[in-house]
Amino acid sequence: MSVKQILLLVLSGSLLLFLCLAVLARHMQRRNDVAVGVRDTASLTQLLAEMKQQYRQLLQRLYVILARIPVCSTYVRRMRKRISFLHPFDEISLRYETMKLVVRVAAAVLISAALLIWSSKGPVFFVTAMLAAAVLHDLILDLFLNRLERKLLRQSVELFSNIRHHYQQHGMVEEAIYEAAETADHEISIHAHGIYQALVSQDPEEALERFYETSPNRYLKAFAGISHLVLEFGDHEKRSSSIFLKGISSLTKEIQLEILRRDKLDYLLKGLNIIALIPVFFTTPIEWWARSSFPAMDAFYMSKLGVITKLVVFVTILVSYVLLQRLHQNLESEYRAGFDKSIWEARVLQTKWLYNVVSLFVPEPGTAKYERRTTLLKESNTRIRLESFYLRRLAAGFVLGLFVLLVSVFLQFHAKHQILYSVPVGSAYFGSMNQNEKLSLQKQTDEDRQVIQKIQTSSRRDQQQVIEIMDQMTGGRWSEEQLTAAAERVLNKWHLLQHEFLKWWEVFIAVIGGILGSYFPLWLAYFNRKVRRMEMKHEVYQFQTVISVLREMDRISVEEILEWMNRFAFMFKAPIQKAILHFEHGADLALQELKEDIWFPEFRRLVDQLMMAVDLVPIKEVFDDLEGEMAYVFEQRRQEYEKMIDVKAAWGRFIGFTPMYALVFLYLVIPLIGMSFDQMNDYYEQIQKI
Repeated sequence: MSVKQILLLVLSGSLLLFLCLAVLARHMQRRNDVAVGVRDTASLTQLLAEMKQQYRQLLQRLYVILARIPVCSTYVRRMRKRISFLHPFDEISLRYETMKLVVRVAAAVLISAALLIWSSKGPVFFVTAMLAAAVLHDLILDLFLNRLERKLLRQSVELFSNIRHHYQQHGMVEEAIYEAAETADHEISIHAHGIYQALVSQDPEEALERFYETSPNRYLKAFAGISHLVLEFGDHEKRSSSIFLKGISSLTKEIQLEILRRDKLDYLLKGLNIIALIPVFFTTPIEWWARSSFPAMDAFYMSKLGVITKLVVFVTILVSYVLLQRLHQNLESEYRAGFDKSIWEARVLQTKWLYNVVSLFVPEPGTAKYERRTTLLKESNTRIRLESFYLRRLAAGFVLGLFVLLVSVFLQFHAKHQILYSVPVGSAYFGSMNQNEKLSLQKQTDEDRQVIQKIQTSSRRDQQQVIEIMDQMTGGRWSEEQLTAAAERVLNKWHLLQHEFLKWWEVFIAVIGGILGSYFPLWLAYFNRKVRRMEMKHEVYQFQTVISVLREMDRISVEEILEWMNRFAFMFKAPIQKAILHFEHGADLALQELKEDIWFPEFRRLVDQLMMAVDLVPIKEVFDDLEGEMAYVFEQRRQEYEKMIDVKAAWGRFIGFTPMYALVFLYLVIPLIGMSFDQMNDYYEQIQKI
């Protein structure tokens, strides 16, 4: 082998060894990078965990601080109550969740306030800031609570499925609930453990009553009642189907229907609240742009009509948001636990002369109108006396009428201020005035105001008097034509000031507003009655579910059925309690009074069946067609849900975009069109003079 071949072999081997070493070094570098990355990831995870822990501790300390401040403590307690109603956290977690919600709301309000400070100046800022704060507060709160309610509903379906599985294994209700609660998600497991503890306590009925008061929805309340029924009376087989399992299946279908309804409604109404709120932030920027681009628009925005238009836009935003909240609202707990609170009407009516005044408007007992109003209060769940209801109507009318009157007075002062202090727009229709023109018009406005102040104290207010005053102020520098034109301008402002007073038609509008305001509580009662009809259907269907379990029990009586209905009723709780108290004095009479107290047809039909079961027909035979009726009612409600969602979606789209339309057309487009017509008239007059 020659030296050349040996050198080539050595070179090849060196290159090969170099490549191997390079690959090995690269591999070791990657391993080191991965190790460093793992250490960095672990350090980042640990850092995030420490930051989260510090954040929780900060919110806990903030909770203690706010709890000592009077106004803040009331607000924090209200937020805490609403959260604990849906989810019974432990004390530490409840404080954390409460403050987390409060901090989010405060952050949203501060951000919106910062945007409004940037975009608004003057007294309008306070109106827009308050409106935006109220809307954002309710929006974030409803978003949080609705998300938690929907989460509980989905977890309830999974819980009932696990309970069914465990019950089929060993046939023990309490053990099935306990085993399912151990593997359920955190939120629903707390409620499931609460049901288990109530069922195995020494006094299950009392424990269940406490659970009913804190139950987040009617489904868990009904499940707790069915579970106690099966534990007390035992489960019976019918057509190879357990009563307990049939009850769970019925509740599962109810929850799934509710989830589908909420999901579809949320999808169709998604974002409409934000769209309705957006005009609040763009009112002032649009006004700035219009004023800078079209000086003639300044006269409109500073006039009485401009102020009224801005007020109409703000009222439209507020009303649209309230209506959207009503459309999107789930009235599951709107009428729960109905204990009358201390209302201001009862305290006001203790004053004799006020009671006598209100009595003048209350219809006489025995008349048709009296019967209609008392029936409306009963059907709308307005648990106040008729005198209190009419006092509420009078107060609403007085407040709205006074508000319209105060707005009219404010517009008078605003118009006077504009006459005295507003600078004319000049001769330019587009663009903006130069600085010299602005200073000249400002000087002219100041001189006019001084002349008006002088002629107010003078006995003479004719043109010659104004010319003399103007001539003295200018030192005789103006010509006779200039003085005459200035005098006409000043006298025109003076006559405008004299006509700015509260006119009879403004008082008449305030009276009309007061009359309309007195009808708001009446319209609200009609609305609540319509809403309660759907809630009553829910409760009657729930009664049927319980009766379908009770009718299979041996030795069950009508009185016991009424007691079970009372345990988880809230729409019909008061009349059912009355019937139970009077049952011992006569079952037929008690049930007849119960039927007369309730106007709802489905509930009356249920009471008729109970009346038949008192003496004539066994309970099991009276409700033999209950399963078919429940299937029909369920399908009927599903169709009603679909129709209701379609109607709500159509109204939601219309209401959600109404503030935007009001802002664009009322506040920009229509004033621009009016300004264009004025310009055309001016151009036409100038052409005629040529």
